[in-house]
Amino acid sequence: MSSKTKIVVLHMKEIIYTVIFAVLAIVLILLLIFMFLPGDKGEVLTEAQYTPGVYTSTVTLNNTALEVEVTVDETHINSIRFSNLDETVTAMYPLIQPAIEDIAEQVYEKQSLEDIEYSPENPYTDQVIVGAIDEALKKAVTTK
Repeated sequence: MSSKTKIVVLHMKEIIYTVIFAVLAIVLILLLIFMFLPGDKGEVLTEAQYTPGVYTSTVTLNNTALEVEVTVDETHINSIRFSNLDETVTAMYPLIQPAIEDIAEQVYEKQSLEDIEYSPENPYTDQVIVGAIDEALKKAVTTK
């Protein structure tokens, strides 16, 4: 009787690589499943944070009262602007309009007043404007 015996030589390095790649494949599959399964991610966005409307607060610059007007719907901040900015104020404070536009753009992106970056040229003006926006948003917050 002749039997053909085959000897298989496995290198330990090949076994380790195979196990590592198998574990990585399983982790990748689980990650993809958790990422693309429908979940309750959207529920936070659909809850009403604000009472829809237009809310104002006042900023005083050298005896001139400026109204900061914030327009919100139930979940988003839609508009931030000065409602009574005239040519006299813009002539005396030329950086006030660009400052509110920069802050408004950041708020639109983040939908929050957290982590607002103040410009190095006029950080105090930015802080006053953010304070006025915060005051207006506090009026808009829905109480539960």
